[in-house]
Formats: sequence, C-alpha cells, structure tokens
Amino acid sequence: MSRWIKLASSAQVKAGKVKIFEALGTRIALCNSGGQYFAVQDVCSHDDGPLGEGRLCGQEIECPRHGARFDIRSGAATRMPAVVAIRVFKTKVQDGDVLVELEDEAVKA
Repeated sequence: MSRWIKLASSAQVKAGKVKIFEALGTRIALCNSGGQYFAVQDVCSHDDGPLGEGRLCGQEIECPRHGARFDIRSGAATRMPAVVAIRVFKTKVQDGDVLVELEDEAVKA
C-alpha cells in the first residue's frame, strides 16, 4: 500500500537544483526542473554514488562520481557508465509542499 508523504516545502528546492531528503527510511533526491518537481532514488545504479550531490542537466541528473546520467521523469539511464534505471517516485505539490508517493513498509510487513 502506498501513501503521500510531505517531503519538503516547494521553496526549499530552487529551479535547476537538487536536494536530498529522507522519508520512511528512503533517501530521495528531489529535483526542480523548470518549476516541476521530480523525485528519484539518491543512489546511482552504476556504483551507488549519491545522485543528490550531482547536478541537474535539464531533465537529467548527473552522478558526481563518474558522470552517469538518468532521466528524472522515467529513471532511465541515459549516459554510460550506468545502464540500469533508477527508481522514481510520483510527486505532487499541495499547499506549497512537495509530496511524494511511497510504499508504506509498515503496511507491507
């Protein structure tokens, strides 16, 4: 079962930037691309690098370790050395807050 969790205030992540947050024990890189918010796992599929410390390049996030890139909308790997997609999370803005849809681990157990 999933539920919507407040991740951040929309003002916390400026346009063109990425910031790391944690919700329900999951590290999430929240990206603001042109005023739209996208949430991806904060782990590069190539070598477990911290994606949230990388830079946003339009609709892609670049890992700071080896330059692998991922589409923030789909999670697809778009540049080597990564070939495996990353996890993405649905987002919505409500009353100035960015919410992310996460699986409720407590319900799954």
